[in-house]
Amino acid sequence: MTLQLDAESAAFFEDQRRQHFPPALNHVGAHLTLFHNLPGREFDAVLKIAAEICGAVSPFEMTVSGLMKLGRGVAYKIEAAALYDLRRAFAERFEPWLVRQDRERFRPHVTIQNKVAPEQASALYDRLLAAFEPFAVKAEGVQFWFYEGRRSGGYRPGTWAPAGAMAFRQVKFHRNR
Repeated sequence: MTLQLDAESAAFFEDQRRQHFPPALNHVGAHLTLFHNLPGREFDAVLKIAAEICGAVSPFEMTVSGLMKLGRGVAYKIEAAALYDLRRAFAERFEPWLVRQDRERFRPHVTIQNKVAPEQASALYDRLLAAFEPFAVKAEGVQFWFYEGRRSGGYRPGTWAPAGAMAFRQVKFHRNR
């Protein structure tokens, strides 16, 4: 489950990811992860909870406040009290289903580079930081994804397919399949 950003912000982050992420490893678009792994068998229950929460939330602004070093990559750090409140509301309702990774401290970010040499990541971080100024982005809803598993023939990651989206203050779910 990811946060749906306004179209202009999503395009900016996607462009950054296309420029800086190794093309052969860039299997998903730019995104802000809310939860890494929710059970597909509980998807109807997940949607019901999401409808309740999203129906009570208005779109909100967030601040891209800085850059994050990821060791072998770089991300934009995102901050907003409303984002932490939203994530907490979902986590409380999803609690029985949360995997270890989703129980860890929430550090909202959009990764634009990963899986590169630490020196390459550090150079990009320094270059972007030199010109960085905080800017606003808008959260408009949540998006759902299905993992379609690994492809045959050795280690090749599977793909993430969009399952749909739900806008804030709108409880209608837009299903992609």
